[in-house]
Amino acid sequence: MKPVVVDLVVDIGDALAMTIGQEPPELLEQKLFYKGRKFNYEVSRLRLPNGAVGDWDCVRHPGGAMAVPITAEGKFVLVRQYRFVAQGRLLEFPAGTVEPDEEPALTIRREIEEETGYRAHRWDNLGQFFLAPGYSDEIIYAYLAQDLEKLETPPEQDEDEDIEVVLMSAPELETAIRQGDGIDGKTIAGFYLALPYLQQG
Repeated sequence: MKPVVVDLVVDIGDALAMTIGQEPPELLEQKLFYKGRKFNYEVSRLRLPNGAVGDWDCVRHPGGAMAVPITAEGKFVLVRQYRFVAQGRLLEFPAGTVEPDEEPALTIRREIEEETGYRAHRWDNLGQFFLAPGYSDEIIYAYLAQDLEKLETPPEQDEDEDIEVVLMSAPELETAIRQGDGIDGKTIAGFYLALPYLQQG
């Protein structure tokens, strides 16, 4: 079955997108540059649009794609994944780094199968947002994934991934969010972006 993709048009999102990239700072000096495995780190002396001059750190990231998968029974499909920075396991929606010259919509089709063992046949665009604009240019591209098929033979996960698949209802997930359980920010954002679809259903 060919996947169905539906674009979600949000006027306020379009208005916000028009302001992004319109006021670049003036680069005075690049003081440090480090090329990492998936993203880069730099320290630059900049002059901001208001005239302020200073040194700013930035993580340059190619972007990430995230799926908010929902089963026919209304269960959200999440992964409980070990994160070394958190020194523990976080509950997250499946996501992955956008590879060079790859569209985010293709990234997330691969990641959802690898991380959860599900394939989605309907995709809705939930929009995009900066993850941590105080120090990174990473943008998350969010998609609602429905009409799920459980794969008999899922693709192999990456060697460094330590993942457990978890199914939760909307009330269960919202309770976990409000209780401050170990859930990352993009998952919280994705949950609330997806709620209007559930209410329509």
